[in-house]
Amino acid sequence: MKIVAQNRRARFDYEILETVEAGIVLTGQEVKSCRAGHVNLSGAYVSFLSGAPVLKKAKIQKYRFAGDVADYDPERDRPLLLRKSEIDRLSGKVTEKGVTVLPLEVRAARTIKVLLGLGRGRKQHDKRERIKERDIKKRLRKGEEI
Repeated sequence: MKIVAQNRRARFDYEILETVEAGIVLTGQEVKSCRAGHVNLSGAYVSFLSGAPVLKKAKIQKYRFAGDVADYDPERDRPLLLRKSEIDRLSGKVTEKGVTVLPLEVRAARTIKVLLGLGRGRKQHDKRERIKERDIKKRLRKGEEI
């Protein structure tokens, strides 16, 4: 599967505890736009409305070759397709303090899939530690002294 869009900021701001792959309900022009790579996941999250998972704030641009679609909303809420057991497990974990479900990437092949991550927010000092570790690893690869 080809990765069409990634939410790199989510991996930095959140500690990803587990991942789940979900289907997404899209219109025809949104599928074509996704395959072309016109998806933005920054600021997107998953909410559970009456027990059903919904992707919110994900921006899928209008397909540029589509006809006139006057009422197209690029940030509309999009239902996600998961098994009942996965929905129950994720919605149960979200009730814990500081845990949320985030879209990590959108994959396109024959179908469009969203990789969801169950994440716990990182504190500012954790982010600084991660930056330091990344900088040290980069210097070691280059052969510099620390």
